[in-house]
Amino acid sequence: MHAQTQAHTSVSASARTALAAAIAQVESLVLGKPRQVRLAFACLLAGGHLLIEDLPGLGKTTLAHALAATVGLSFQRTQFTSDLLPSDILGVSVFDQAQQAFRFHPGPVFTQLLLADEINRAPPRTQSALLEAMAEHTVTVDGTTHTLPQPFFVIATQNPVDLAGTFPLPDSQLDRFLLRLTLGYPDGDAEKRMLASADRRDLIAQCRPQLAATDVLALRQCVREVHASDALIGYVQQLLAQSRRQTGVRVGLSPRAGLALLAAARAHALIAGRGHVLPDDVQSLFVEIASHRLVPEGEDDSRDRLAKAIVLAVAVD
Repeated sequence: MHAQTQAHTSVSASARTALAAAIAQVESLVLGKPRQVRLAFACLLAGGHLLIEDLPGLGKTTLAHALAATVGLSFQRTQFTSDLLPSDILGVSVFDQAQQAFRFHPGPVFTQLLLADEINRAPPRTQSALLEAMAEHTVTVDGTTHTLPQPFFVIATQNPVDLAGTFPLPDSQLDRFLLRLTLGYPDGDAEKRMLASADRRDLIAQCRPQLAATDVLALRQCVREVHASDALIGYVQQLLAQSRRQTGVRVGLSPRAGLALLAAARAHALIAGRGHVLPDDVQSLFVEIASHRLVPEGEDDSRDRLAKAIVLAVAVD
């Protein structure tokens, strides 16, 4: 599959400069993880939501706070616990004696960037309270539908499900996340720089936003204009088909997963300064897009391993 030169998207030079500065700022705060930072930005610009899964203390919350400080969006953080109720997230209607009517008090979901910290420490009923918000960007309470601010971006962190006190996210909730990232331990150089520098929280508090909400919305529109050729779309379709017949996979990828893959690949191409998608963009994202959507046949099957096997099984024409 050969890349063809396409017309540039309508990204202005100033927007490209601001985006590059935003990525560089987050990379300076989350040391040694440039790939994960770029994938997080691709998720934001593609209009999706981000799930970060890893052991405690590896920078999940730092990445979320660094993104919030850098993109200049209104920000709320909710710590998920076993006793958290849906109303604690969405809000509640309270009777106003003076007005003799119920008044809606919005919850923390009414923000542009919501950090759902340790989401799998809450029971499934509370986890699912985010479903409508993530899918429709609206919240319905007591029969009234409320529109969320735009852009709306959820970053959820979770600990591995084998840790005590965690509840696995249901498949319907997992599918709402465009990307699932793992950070892993930093390399030796990055860890040494981290130990020798100031506290990450202090550094984040000193950050200035490099993008505004209007910039994010404009960049999202530019992402939609990034060209995906018929051959590239055919490649994505082959990946979907392979996922459904791959050995070890009980449930493969849906068409919605294919749309998510294309959206993220367009964002990945835009970040790279291109107006067209390459197979490399798809391959760079596939494991993070696909692994949490695959249902393995056996409990011991690794979703990441299965996703990598699917990519290897499909040739690029």
